[in-house]
Amino acid sequence: MNRISKTAVGIAALGLFLTTSAAAPALAQTPDAAVDGVDAQLLEAMADDLGTDLDGARDVLRFQADAVDTATDTAAVTGDAFAGSWLDESTRTVYAAVTTDDARAAATEAGAVPVSVEHSLADLEAVTARIEASEVPDVIPSWWIDVESNDVVVDVVAGGERTAADFIASLSAPADAVRLQTDVAAPETFATIRGGIAYYINNASRCSVGFAVQGGFVTAGHCGVAGDSTNYGTFQGSSFPGNDYAWVATPGHTPVGQVSDYAGGTVAVKGSTPAAVGATVCRSGSTTGWHCGQVQAYNSTVRYSQGSVSGLIRTSVCAEPGDSGGSLLAGNQAQGVTSGGSGDCSTGGTTYFQPVNEILQAYGLQLLTS
Repeated sequence: MNRISKTAVGIAALGLFLTTSAAAPALAQTPDAAVDGVDAQLLEAMADDLGTDLDGARDVLRFQADAVDTATDTAAVTGDAFAGSWLDESTRTVYAAVTTDDARAAATEAGAVPVSVEHSLADLEAVTARIEASEVPDVIPSWWIDVESNDVVVDVVAGGERTAADFIASLSAPADAVRLQTDVAAPETFATIRGGIAYYINNASRCSVGFAVQGGFVTAGHCGVAGDSTNYGTFQGSSFPGNDYAWVATPGHTPVGQVSDYAGGTVAVKGSTPAAVGATVCRSGSTTGWHCGQVQAYNSTVRYSQGSVSGLIRTSVCAEPGDSGGSLLAGNQAQGVTSGGSGDCSTGGTTYFQPVNEILQAYGLQLLTS
């Protein structure tokens, strides 16, 4: 599997997603807990993606758990000079972009390797805020912050370069703070009317279960609206566009804290601690089964034909129609539910996920673990 550059918004943005429910914050995940009970099939998929063995995959999970603490501490001690962080799993390194010499020293003391940049994370987020508040042309399907390059990447479909450039110029943003990425395929939601093992909405379209919660499961909002019926229960709440989350109550059924590994087994869910940028994650969906990749960004915005969705996790994991709503895991930790993307699992692609902790908080749900 081809590795895609690990670029994304830093750990500072993860503060929004650190609770496992609306009632209580999640505890930091220890390195041992990161590998405790992780399903063998998931480890094998990670090992294949990373080009290592099962012990190597376990070591990566332990590193990811340590890296969350390092990145969070670095964001705290560097303050306004913080410009994001990312991982290099091959060298077990946490990088932190900073804008001042004092912040470089603080980042080093916190255990990260500092990288000097021009724009702080707050500066780049201000640029994305200007985009959000503007009338964005149709040729721009998505935008995201690339912390390694220290700029805002604006994706542009083929033929839209001039229109996109004119739009960016109208923002009055620093020239080196925005980069156009051309010939990008427009993301689309993965809901589709196809047969297969999953759940069905109104006896018509098909999506994939995300994660079990007390009384039901969470999934993608574009899969259905409140009151829609499924073969397991009824949609109780849904938000799309803007967000892309929903939950389904399943009376008469027994939801459990597990995810199908599409190899005859299940993966136990132990919690919902967010992974760091650059971390390896794996997705389960009813069309394509298991696939892995890396976290590229948090707080990404995409523009589907139905409207924009913000606050998404951008990854290099592939997905296809019917995978919508399915589970994204980092080891045994729930990350998000599949929203949409571009490409496929034959040639590779980019997929976006609605963070699971935001769904739990929005509806006051309790994630089921096992």
